[in-house]
Amino acid sequence: MFGSLGFTELILILFIVLIIFGAGKLPQLGEGVGKAIKGFKKSVHEADVIEAEAQAAQQQMTADPQQAIPNPSVQAPVSVEQPAAPVHSASRG
Repeated sequence: MFGSLGFTELILILFIVLIIFGAGKLPQLGEGVGKAIKGFKKSVHEADVIEAEAQAAQQQMTADPQQAIPNPSVQAPVSVEQPAAPVHSASRG
């Protein structure tokens, strides 16, 4: 099952853990182990996604190098918006 550990050895280990931590702490211990495994799987998945994005970007740069490097002489048009008219409030004096 787990390498060279048999069923009897696993039962013995679980019994020792039950004695050390007590029946009240086992649910908390299980929850902590579950969260740790979930966090590990999430970080591995995120690392795979980041690696895939990096490979896609590298492939895009090798496929079309002109598109990957922006031309500094061409600038986007700048739009100038009119400022709003000032609002005057009537003050009582």
